[in-house]
Amino acid sequence: MGSTGTGELPGPVTEKLQISLKLDSEHPVTAHAPPSRYYMALLMGDLRSLEVLTDRYYQDVNLVFEISKNELEWQVKSQASYGLSGLWSLEYKQELTTPLCLAARQGHTACLRHLLRRRADPNLAPGGHGPLHEACLGGHVDCVELLLEHRADPNLRSDKGLAPLHLCTTQDSLGCAKLLLRSGATVNLPSEDGGETALHMAARHCLCDHAHLYLRHGAHVDVRSAWEETALSVLCGQAPGAGEGSLQLGRLLTAHGANIDARDEMRRSPLHKACGAANVDLARFLLSRGADVNAIDYNGISPLGCALQSAVFKRELRPHLTVQLLLNHGSQKIWPPAFIKVLKSCAAVPEIIEVLFNSYSQIPVSEKWVEAVPEEVFQQHELFYESFFRLAGTVRSLQHLCRSAIRNKFGGECHRLIPLLPVPKPLHDYLLLDPEGVVL
Repeated sequence: MGSTGTGELPGPVTEKLQISLKLDSEHPVTAHAPPSRYYMALLMGDLRSLEVLTDRYYQDVNLVFEISKNELEWQVKSQASYGLSGLWSLEYKQELTTPLCLAARQGHTACLRHLLRRRADPNLAPGGHGPLHEACLGGHVDCVELLLEHRADPNLRSDKGLAPLHLCTTQDSLGCAKLLLRSGATVNLPSEDGGETALHMAARHCLCDHAHLYLRHGAHVDVRSAWEETALSVLCGQAPGAGEGSLQLGRLLTAHGANIDARDEMRRSPLHKACGAANVDLARFLLSRGADVNAIDYNGISPLGCALQSAVFKRELRPHLTVQLLLNHGSQKIWPPAFIKVLKSCAAVPEIIEVLFNSYSQIPVSEKWVEAVPEEVFQQHELFYESFFRLAGTVRSLQHLCRSAIRNKFGGECHRLIPLLPVPKPLHDYLLLDPEGVVL
């Protein structure tokens, strides 16, 4: 074992895979066949070889495989002793598992059936995961059904305190979840560490069908995790995926009574989370259901602040749309003297600078602002920043001042009232702060 400081870490080093049997007095073996043959038969689903091996050499099918990958991993040892970076130590990676777990992990139903007939223990979990956990992770419905028929515990906890239902985290695992619930799985069972239920996990992985199933089986829609998060809060904190999956799930949760403004332990609402994730569709939905656009968390941050804090990391998600949405729903603007801080953090997203700047009727452009924009960012967006800094010491155009007057009159109803004005759509877009790439 070696150790290093907090510098750059090397990549993992992988050597030869080693497989052995972890034996004790209750599991004697007189076999001459190497454990690797047994392991490979399970891995490949080779039922014929498995039958020969268990008949001749490995009659006790509850043996434990000890798999040493000789993979050197860098792991934090003690943050308390070595600070936030910890001490990084090089260690060999080992895994304990059983024949039944291996067959369930790979989805080899015939091998699983053979082992169960030989009285394999469906709840044996020396490596932390039982066979049901493995089958659910892989979405292997037939394996789950077979294990439950042989009295596998549907609420068995893993070493991380997760029940099989917590591990139904893919679309393919919906059938597994149905079977677990039919066999007595507790739908509101919290995980031991985080206190999350199956509904939290469905929200984390944006599984609308799973969530609908859990709610039909009595899942509590606003049950809190150890961090005081509800399923809606967890959903809103996820990056938006393709399609309308997150929006559909948000609608489902609220239709079942989810609290739109439920606060977590940091007093952040679902709207805070959606804005931080640049999920404009969910943010729009939450606002349409009455979410507080100016809610403040324990750090004094509003949803607009969350959108600005994460903007540079979410550029591909067009975070300016979230900022624009919030301003059109009455979000309080950034305190003018603090605008330079926004410029420093969001200069690489000029659309945000434009939308924010145009939300004021007049805000003096300081010469110090020029220094806040890195040279490479200025060159990348030269047309915008040249038009932006030309406004130093000038008055905004009459057109802009008219926009500001209309917006001030409509206040937090801009999003609703401006589209009703009998003017062309380009003018609607202008009044709603659509960025144009230059500032006039």
